[in-house]
Amino acid sequence: MATSSNRPSMQYPKGSGIEHLFEGGLWIGAKVAGQTAVSTASVDAASGYTTGAAGFEFTAPLGNSINQRSSLTSNNYYSSSAISHQDLLIDFTDKYTIVPGTTTPISSHNVPLGADVHLETYAWNYGYADYFVICNYKITNHSSTAWDSAYIGLWTDLIVRNVNVTSASGTSFFNKGACGWLDTAKAIYAYDYNGDPGYTNSYGAMLFLGAEYRNLFFHPDNANAITAAGYPNPLVNANFWRYKDLGPAPPYISGFPDDDVKRYSRMKTGVNSPGSNIFLNTADNRTQLLTVGPFVQIAPNETVYFTVAFLCAKQTGPSLPHTNDDYSTRANLMSNIEWAKRTYRGEDVNNNGILDAGEDLDADNVLDRYILPSPPHDPHVKIVPGDGKIDIYWDNIAEASIDPISKKKDFEGYKLYRSNVNKGNDGNDATIAYNQIGQWDQIGDSVGYNNGFNAIKIAPTTFEGDSITYSYHYEMKGLLSGWRYEVVLTAFDEGDKNQGLDPLESSFVTNTFNVFPGTAAISDDTTAIGVYPNPFVVEAAWDGGTATSHKIYFNHLPANCLITIYTQSGDVVTSFNHETEASANSTIDWYKLNGGNPETRILASGEHAYDLLSATRQTISSGLYYFSVKDLSTGFVKRGQFVVVR
Repeated sequence: MATSSNRPSMQYPKGSGIEHLFEGGLWIGAKVAGQTAVSTASVDAASGYTTGAAGFEFTAPLGNSINQRSSLTSNNYYSSSAISHQDLLIDFTDKYTIVPGTTTPISSHNVPLGADVHLETYAWNYGYADYFVICNYKITNHSSTAWDSAYIGLWTDLIVRNVNVTSASGTSFFNKGACGWLDTAKAIYAYDYNGDPGYTNSYGAMLFLGAEYRNLFFHPDNANAITAAGYPNPLVNANFWRYKDLGPAPPYISGFPDDDVKRYSRMKTGVNSPGSNIFLNTADNRTQLLTVGPFVQIAPNETVYFTVAFLCAKQTGPSLPHTNDDYSTRANLMSNIEWAKRTYRGEDVNNNGILDAGEDLDADNVLDRYILPSPPHDPHVKIVPGDGKIDIYWDNIAEASIDPISKKKDFEGYKLYRSNVNKGNDGNDATIAYNQIGQWDQIGDSVGYNNGFNAIKIAPTTFEGDSITYSYHYEMKGLLSGWRYEVVLTAFDEGDKNQGLDPLESSFVTNTFNVFPGTAAISDDTTAIGVYPNPFVVEAAWDGGTATSHKIYFNHLPANCLITIYTQSGDVVTSFNHETEASANSTIDWYKLNGGNPETRILASGEHAYDLLSATRQTISSGLYYFSVKDLSTGFVKRGQFVVVR
């Protein structure tokens, strides 16, 4: 679960910079022919994974790759065998003592268990499920020797920091976290105690969902059935230790296990007690271990399934700031844990691993997991920025949605959200607050406003190069051109009283758009090219606070043109092309630092931001500047001027 330094690591919300995990990995421990052996995918290490380093003992066979599939029919990876909206399939093993494809030995990896692992991860984009990922490990003993008294678990370095804000590194990055254990949930969680105040307010957690062993559901909730079958009581153990600190620190901190004997001991015995929570609510540099067992014996060619979830949750309640951790701040965390558990259980409502009477929702006589109540399909949305406005178009695909549990069409309506005008220079997309500005829903029921759809209904509408037929339109007026707005359109259903479900809403992730209103492209001989703000005095309110993150806008531009800036004496300061593609028009530093998610960015086709830098990236001085705009389609040139005051 390690990532390179420039990639998000358990980031939530998307684009926020709030990351919750430095690194994590599978541990398997057992007695093998009387010898203690533990294979680890990751351990305490300052730089994380290093090829051949001790403790990083699982590798993938040469040529192996991560495969992807999706249950979404519109997805390029659609597969009828997919479990979720995004499945990732990964295979690895501990059997190699030399890193495949190299001559590098894996340090201290002297007793491989012969464990072959097939990992599948499941993720959904539903609003009630986009904060967790389920990891389902299929672990097979492909050695010739049984694993006795086996334990399986995950070591993690859960650490919550905002990488868009913090300048900390090394120890000062990692030693600001607090953590805890929730016994009922079987979850270890962590939060930022005093690292990035006001820029995190978030929990990261991992929780044990269940294991399958010899046709038994292996979980403390099913202890009676397990012991009745002649096996020991199933245990879920939690451990915490200070990073690489060998000494224990009571009452809840065990010492760092630096060899297989100590690691197995930690896997076998937790610092937790049944029925009791643990709250380590002081800042420190701690790593965590969650393990399950004992599995009396895993024979050669025998397989065990081990399933966990990683999830995030915003802290809430009157007890904020985020240094506090109590029942009120954990309300979202507990709700999100319940949704992850509910998703895993599927038809297994009572969590006993058996298909009991009344649980077989699809009448196939098989216990199906990973069944979620489904909100309506995500509408297809078309965003058209205008001068001081945004036009939103969407289709009616959501109205044909059939819930997989109730088997009925339960579409209710649409909701439209918009952020307040956003400077984009706070470094933290997670601070954007959405205001619901519109809702339209079915007439004649007890859900919603019962206001119908006449106010937004339009004749079937299409756009050039777009195969979607749009049925609805809303004009969002009174906006400020050049400023950043987040726009979200969702569909929601009527809920299900029989299932105890409130109305479910489609994903914010899929239909969130990062929009900059402005003029549309125009190619004529009369419309003057505008510049704003003009004059530019010291800095604009939307500026990013650095010498290279200023911006002014040119508007009423042709779709494709060349913009050239001149001094009063006629020397060229710089020149650049304007195109209709947002990616081509948002290359200045302001967008890189403050422009939100580039994948959802939509700019006005007739506007272009200039960063007040010369061709050699020097800050231009105060004074009057001239510009020319050459329409590359017609060759026509327009001219104008702007003033910079510093």
